[in-house]
Amino acid sequence: MEQAKNSAPVDLTGLPPETIVQGTGLAWMNLEKPTRPQLEKLAELYGFHSLDIDDCLSRLQLPKVDEYNEYLFIIMHFPVFNKKTRIISPSQVAIFYAKNFLITIHTGDLKCLSNLFKECKDDDETRKECLDNDAGYLCYRIVDVLVDDRFPMLNKVLQKLDTVEDQVFDENIDAVHEVAILRRDISGQRRIIWAMRTLMVDLEHRAQRFTDTDLKVYFGDINDHLKRIWGTLEEARDRVEIYKDADFILSQDRLQKIMAILTVITATMLPFALISSIYGMNVPLPGTGVQDTHVVGWILLGIMTAIAAALLYIFRRHRWF
Repeated sequence: MEQAKNSAPVDLTGLPPETIVQGTGLAWMNLEKPTRPQLEKLAELYGFHSLDIDDCLSRLQLPKVDEYNEYLFIIMHFPVFNKKTRIISPSQVAIFYAKNFLITIHTGDLKCLSNLFKECKDDDETRKECLDNDAGYLCYRIVDVLVDDRFPMLNKVLQKLDTVEDQVFDENIDAVHEVAILRRDISGQRRIIWAMRTLMVDLEHRAQRFTDTDLKVYFGDINDHLKRIWGTLEEARDRVEIYKDADFILSQDRLQKIMAILTVITATMLPFALISSIYGMNVPLPGTGVQDTHVVGWILLGIMTAIAAALLYIFRRHRWF
């Protein structure tokens, strides 16, 4: 694998100055929707592998940690809610992490990351906290902010669960659509958080090589937050499955009540339909006053009676009643 040519912060010619914030021996570059020429400039200055640049520009990659001699290349996903489509989808963050610099590359969907970078540029205290340590602590702060930003999304899921619960047990509301949307949202978040939990264990061990800070405590805090998120999602999944089953049972119960009413109506009208259909036949029947033999009518009535008796026998044999 290629080694980084330079691990110290440098003046990145060709990159907007607003994307760079400098600390004591540490630089953080935050690039939102970068172009290929900008990333190729980074690769030239720092010796990044060309495949890493391709991964940054691709729409979505699997979460991973690639370890090189002079840097780590990290890809992480975090759930983002689209208000228009009402769909939760993963938003990708790529990180180049070395001893003296850290570069974050994303699409700008994760506002908490952009806000942290803005605070580091505008607020001296925040900049000192994040950038006067080393890249290991800065990496922790970035990941911690991204993970903690998932809690408001979880709170919205819990609020939706309460709303859906009321809708499920309200006979006047059809909650099937809302339950389906909620199941999809919970499933999408679980898939992303599960991958993050696995990635964080790997990152904790590999990131220690580029820092003097003991990251075990810091990443332990992140792992605790991920466990809380995962536990909440598991509880939410169980609840929404209960609501799905309850909605199905209640809808079946309502359907059975409707069918019972229709059965009563059908049974009430059956004698009228039977008599009118029999005497609607164009054959001499008893009681019609037609002076003709009634043999044909009796034969037809006998056939119908025999068929009815056969069906009753079959139903009884199969214990249908």
